[in-house]
Amino acid sequence: MSFDFETKINAKLINEKTVVLDPKMQKILTERGFGEPENDVLILDSIETLYLLYNNKLELKKINKNIIFDELIQKYIQKNDDTLIRFLLYRDLRTKGYAVKDGFGFGSDFRVYERGTYGLKDAKFVVFPFNEGTQQKIGKLYKNIVEITKMGKEPIVAVVERRGEIIYYKINKMNFSENKPDFQMKDFEFN
Repeated sequence: MSFDFETKINAKLINEKTVVLDPKMQKILTERGFGEPENDVLILDSIETLYLLYNNKLELKKINKNIIFDELIQKYIQKNDDTLIRFLLYRDLRTKGYAVKDGFGFGSDFRVYERGTYGLKDAKFVVFPFNEGTQQKIGKLYKNIVEITKMGKEPIVAVVERRGEIIYYKINKMNFSENKPDFQMKDFEFN
């Protein structure tokens, strides 16, 4: 989502949480699908923080020290090795104009809202990333697809290639009927 303001967002890193104190900035960010209100502040999650730092829209301080993107992403990667793949997916979706929020617990998933519908409608998609070349258990994928579909959402798999490019695949549940022959040999007579 594009930003129509020039001022950098000031935030503080307090107890590993990114906290936005300025009510004007809280409103701007909330309207664009960033953060979660908590008491009188807005809390940005780690991926939102990384995205805003990466795009030079956020000035993040811990005590009086500025925190930069490279430093923070390395810290998050040490805690969770899915951080880079999640960041790449989040950045790609945001760049394409979608509002993106954390998912429903299917792994590294995100709820993705159709353009222009954030705050007006529920998320339409649940997108989860897979690193190219990694193995996934089909049973778990199938279970996730069934659950996502039951919620009325469209499951999307985002394959992140080694070069960082992302390819999206819409996934549907498919039932296969038993493969039975159309005819039986005993129905034929051979002379």
